[in-house]
Amino acid sequence: MKINPLNILMIIILLGSCATSGTKVKPIDFSVDMDSPQINIGEVEIQMHLFMEMGDLKKQTADVIYFPDEDAVCVRFKKDYFTYSQFWNRTGRDIFLQALQKYNEDYDEKIINSRDRKSKQKYGVVRGYLNWQQFSYTMRARGNMDIELGYSFKNRTPYFTITQLEAEHIDVISKDNNKLSIAIPIYFTRAQSAELAAMFEQDFLDELVKEDS
Repeated sequence: MKINPLNILMIIILLGSCATSGTKVKPIDFSVDMDSPQINIGEVEIQMHLFMEMGDLKKQTADVIYFPDEDAVCVRFKKDYFTYSQFWNRTGRDIFLQALQKYNEDYDEKIINSRDRKSKQKYGVVRGYLNWQQFSYTMRARGNMDIELGYSFKNRTPYFTITQLEAEHIDVISKDNNKLSIAIPIYFTRAQSAELAAMFEQDFLDELVKEDS
């Protein structure tokens, strides 16, 4: 029986697709040197619970800083007497912008659902880098963590959310210094999220570097 070469090629393609389907891409860790050059972008308004996940949301101001050497944007905020420096690389920022666009589309089409238990991760998960410190004289912890992108309802009002998951600090000298950060959801109105999105735009960041040089 004569075998058609085209059929062989199709079988190879199908086998290759079967072998790679369902494969999860491992998130790529990154780090930021806190002593690297920095460009202060400005401030954004964010909302969080003052204590754990109880009570009403409280507004506060977060500083936004660009680290051009690492091409990372830092969102710095305080919670429970700790200062958190939450870093977004370019991949994370791009996914944030896509997630916010999808949320706005779902919001306009009125298809967001307060009963969706997985709403806080509906638009994806990105890899971030975190520095956290309780006081200026105490040890600064650092580690990579995941950030969930989605939405949540509070008092029947929908908010776009980024949920900073736990980061683990591993001390190379003593295990007694190992630390684990807490998970922190951050809530944004549409106007607040648009403000942060503008600071995540790469053209805007590139222009900042030109003006700073």
